[in-house]
Amino acid sequence: MKIAFHGAARTVTGSKHLLTLKNGKRVLLDCGMFQGLGKDTDALNREFGFDPREVDVMILSHAHIDHSGLIPKLVKDGFNGKIFCTPATHTLSAILLEDSGEIQEDDVKYSNKRRAAQDLPYIQPLYTVEDAKKSMDHFVKVEYGNWFTVTDGVEAMFTDAGHIIGSACVHLKITENGKLTRLSFSGDVGRYRDVILKSPDVFPQADYILLESTYGNSLHDAADSTPDLLLKWINHTCGEKKGKLVLPAFSVGRTQEILFALNQLELEGHLPAVEYYVDSPLSIEATEVVKSYPQYFNRNIQKILATDSDPFMFKGLKYIKTVEQSKMLNYRDNPMVIISASGMADAGRVKHHISNSIENSRNSIVLTGYCEPTSLGGRLMAGAQEVSIFGVHHQVHAEIGSIRSMSAHGDYEDLSQWLACQDPRQVKQLFLVHGEYEVQQAFRDRLLRKDFLDVQIPERHYEIGLT
Repeated sequence: MKIAFHGAARTVTGSKHLLTLKNGKRVLLDCGMFQGLGKDTDALNREFGFDPREVDVMILSHAHIDHSGLIPKLVKDGFNGKIFCTPATHTLSAILLEDSGEIQEDDVKYSNKRRAAQDLPYIQPLYTVEDAKKSMDHFVKVEYGNWFTVTDGVEAMFTDAGHIIGSACVHLKITENGKLTRLSFSGDVGRYRDVILKSPDVFPQADYILLESTYGNSLHDAADSTPDLLLKWINHTCGEKKGKLVLPAFSVGRTQEILFALNQLELEGHLPAVEYYVDSPLSIEATEVVKSYPQYFNRNIQKILATDSDPFMFKGLKYIKTVEQSKMLNYRDNPMVIISASGMADAGRVKHHISNSIENSRNSIVLTGYCEPTSLGGRLMAGAQEVSIFGVHHQVHAEIGSIRSMSAHGDYEDLSQWLACQDPRQVKQLFLVHGEYEVQQAFRDRLLRKDFLDVQIPERHYEIGLT
């Protein structure tokens, strides 16, 4: 058996790992899109590194686009197998992939206008909305905790990853020539003290582990809670500076956490009386999906639901649906809070809000999660004094901040706790994926001190035999 790492290898996006068995069967773990990598992003997404027609089956850890976003292209290019996932991941994937297809079509229209002016040939989108819809025919829903047959000689089981609704760690039992090999893939590991979701589950002993490492060298803020930090930014920006607070937030996970925190502030009587907007149709739809799976909420939320039927709604919250309504926010000068996708600020409506707000020192732009260093959000977090948005250069006069406490990815203590159910001496190899190389190097050193014998950091398209 061999495994090849075709994405999320020394980078955080594009999760794609291909198992090739001795009987010739190929099992793909995730099929994610590369995001936030500047001019290289499109080229990376157009080349899988393998032939989709030769992949027999796929297993999807969760619905985030950096793990699911190239599934429509995989199917379009010839994949004809089943795609196993949890029920909530199936529901979320349907709306996220269709939204992604719409983005692909819109981006190509914009690019082709420029290419036409330069007498360059037109390009085609990675996939269309229709491609996204067709890909959903391949999905098969499986609940947590049940072993199921993937293909000849391969069984799998999902355990709750605690990252977003429906997120799963994938555990495989692979039998070749009478020998059993156990492999676990973390997907994205959530927080053990998440305010909404249950903690990640324990899992069976593995021989090989693929582990995400997004925050493998850092700890999340613990001194202040998310509601406290949000309240500080609202008071500072909307109260003291009379400006706009723009919160780039991923549609699934982060937006709901922000809404829950603001709802908590209202219940406690601390929420400032300003206007609050969620400006993302996808975020609105995703929030409804999250609310439809209360069985995945932790005990704290279950108690709150006994007295508050909607923990993501509060007085003053308005949802923006149309483009015209979104544009009107840019013409308004009163204090307000705008929550909008995408989280890395590289696409979606939030990019327009940043473009409109970034040169006014009364405003604040506060990043709420991980941003690729080359993404707009990453450049702002790094202290850029000037940024280009939609081809226009802007001086950064708005106040830039971040709230690290809201990450849905576990820090190195969470990742270590996820591994605590394992005997490190029985793990033959541990592969670090989904992380920046410098972060992974530091995390590898930490894991070696915890008695893991062989910790590797594979490059993209690196293939290795598993004995």
